[in-house]
Amino acid sequence: MPELDAADRDRLRKDQFAYVDRDGGEHLPINDESHVRNAMARFNQTEFESKAAKERARKKILAAAKRHGIEVSDDADVAQAVS
Repeated sequence: MPELDAADRDRLRKDQFAYVDRDGGEHLPINDESHVRNAMARFNQTEFESKAAKERARKKILAAAKRHGIEVSDDADVAQAVS
């Protein structure tokens, strides 16, 4: 996975992250295929402010995976609706 240094990360738009917390903290970049795969792997390791925020992030990750042609197995953590 290409590393994002501070300057590269600062250049990303807010919509290139699966989750932006209420303080503006950006989590789970989804700007390219490798970062989408990483976001999928780290989804359940990320702390979210609410179940609704986690569900929105999950949907963004799935949409990014689809855009990049990444197959998501039905039993993947990110494939399961947040309840």
